[in-house]
Amino acid sequence: MSYRNETLQSQITGSKDIPIPKRYVRQTQTRIVLHNLSKNKGAMVGLFIIMVIVFIAIFADVLLDYETDVVGINISQRLLRPSWKHPCGTDDLGRDIFYRILYGARFSVSVGVVATTIGLGIGVIFGAIAGYYCGLAEDIIMRVNDIVSAVPSILMGIVIVSALGATTFNLMLAIGITSIPQFVRITRASVLSVRNQEYIEALYASGMSEPRIIAFHVLPNCLSPIIVQATLRIASAIIAASSLSFLGLGVPVPAPEWGSMLSMGRQYVRSASYLTIFPGLAILITVLSFNLLGDGLRDALDPKLKK
Repeated sequence: MSYRNETLQSQITGSKDIPIPKRYVRQTQTRIVLHNLSKNKGAMVGLFIIMVIVFIAIFADVLLDYETDVVGINISQRLLRPSWKHPCGTDDLGRDIFYRILYGARFSVSVGVVATTIGLGIGVIFGAIAGYYCGLAEDIIMRVNDIVSAVPSILMGIVIVSALGATTFNLMLAIGITSIPQFVRITRASVLSVRNQEYIEALYASGMSEPRIIAFHVLPNCLSPIIVQATLRIASAIIAASSLSFLGLGVPVPAPEWGSMLSMGRQYVRSASYLTIFPGLAILITVLSFNLLGDGLRDALDPKLKK
């Protein structure tokens, strides 16, 4: 404490024992968002579950032996009900359902994340072009976007996977293409609200190129709705991947994708309902977690809630 501050404090309080408040710490945008997010209990629960699922997906090969625990056939152990040894029971080939669900997190989460990334990358580019340049470019992009949006996403996914073949990459590509229209619309709307701001006009007047303005000054101010949409879209992509796998157009068997596990267990839905209950719960919990996190991010990024 400096002599000048001590003198000032002595004059005001008559004592040197009362500490001067600490220097004000500047609240950054990231810190404000994290603070608002941390107050949302639902979002924190969803984030924790997502972190656990992602951890399992990353270290699935370390935690489990794929050939023995996941796809290994043991007919003598077929259709065993849930027990301490097999918490989720075994399927018609004697494979442990619990282990297959754990390993299946790798396929479901990776498909959801990669498919959303594909849709995000393409959708943001075309949405930014449509929103910033307007005119003929906007008309062409938005009319094509309307045509793609008119086709049901699950139907388009079936067509793409059927044409390219039922592989994991083709599944990611199909779901990613179906998610492009949503990112185009939300990016275009966000860019339209930013492009006429005074600082954008000043950057343009200073001679900065338009692609640089879009990449470094327009899009960074449009990230909030895009991030929320991406988080929610991962949940939708997981459902779409499970739906296509349920129809036999997703991850090839014997890979333990949750949708294909549901499909294989449906013939035993009366005698061994656990074959469909536990994979269904895995899909439900994962999708619910991403939705909770997405809702929390939407509230945390809402300018009306900032103090």
